[in-house]
Amino acid sequence: MDTLKLTKNDFKETEYYYKEYCGKTDVSNYEGNIEIEEGLGYVKFNGWLRATGYILAKAGLGIEAGEGIKAGEGIKAGWGIKAGEGIEAGWGIEAGWGIEAGWGIKAGEGIKAGSGIKAGWGIEVGEGIKAGWGIKAGLGIEAGWSIKAGLGIEAGEGIEAGEGIKAGEGIEAGEGIKAGEGIKAGLGIEAGLGIEAGLGIEAGWSIKAGLGIEAGEGIEAGEGITSGLYISCKLSLNIGLRIFAGVCWWRNINDVEKTITCGKLEKGKVEYGILKETGLPEQKEVSLKGKEVEVKLDGKTYKAIIQ
Repeated sequence: MDTLKLTKNDFKETEYYYKEYCGKTDVSNYEGNIEIEEGLGYVKFNGWLRATGYILAKAGLGIEAGEGIKAGEGIKAGWGIKAGEGIEAGWGIEAGWGIEAGWGIKAGEGIKAGSGIKAGWGIEVGEGIKAGWGIKAGLGIEAGWSIKAGLGIEAGEGIEAGEGIKAGEGIEAGEGIKAGEGIKAGLGIEAGLGIEAGLGIEAGWSIKAGLGIEAGEGIEAGEGITSGLYISCKLSLNIGLRIFAGVCWWRNINDVEKTITCGKLEKGKVEYGILKETGLPEQKEVSLKGKEVEVKLDGKTYKAIIQ
């Protein structure tokens, strides 16, 4: 596969923060790879930047396109990546700084940004999403693996991860939030529909859902928890303030739909809902009897068997 190497001679100075592409080669649909010389600062392509192979912007370089950026393989930039329309890669997308698209962002593998990730539409990746700052999408966010953000995670529609979801600040979705493993937020967690986690749910502040809240392990919140329907967890429910379940306002509900089911209510006051404690699973004691250990004494090593 051919590789097009763009240098400083392919870009002209502008009165703005970026250099503008003026090269002779059409990069709107290039058959091959595109590499851009390091140390050029931000470079801009007025139309599409598209390659059947990879797109690589080396150290000290950011990419900006007036329309979209698309690569059959990966997209990587030492600084930021920005497109007026969509960003799409058959493999992964990685930027030392932020990634921003007026439309959607899609990657066959993962997305990684040193600062924030922002899309006017949705974000979809086959593997994980990781941002040093926040992640924001006008529509949904979906990852085959985990979603991690140093700050908050926000989506106009749903958020779904095959593994866990973790944010240094809050997590907010216009629709549902679903994780194959745990959900953890430094601040609050809020969903227009339901919240579901294969493992535990933890929030530094409150947890709020328009529908039900369900966790495969425990649920913990520094403040309160409010759910339009039921609250369910297999282990402990530990809430700093008050608990509301079944506050549904759009239809009548039955007792099951406003039940708070947990292994044990460790902390929190039930203000609305029906509490049902199922009991915590018995923890098996681990016996060390018969195990061989090594003990060092006065520079010598001795072997002993625990009785």
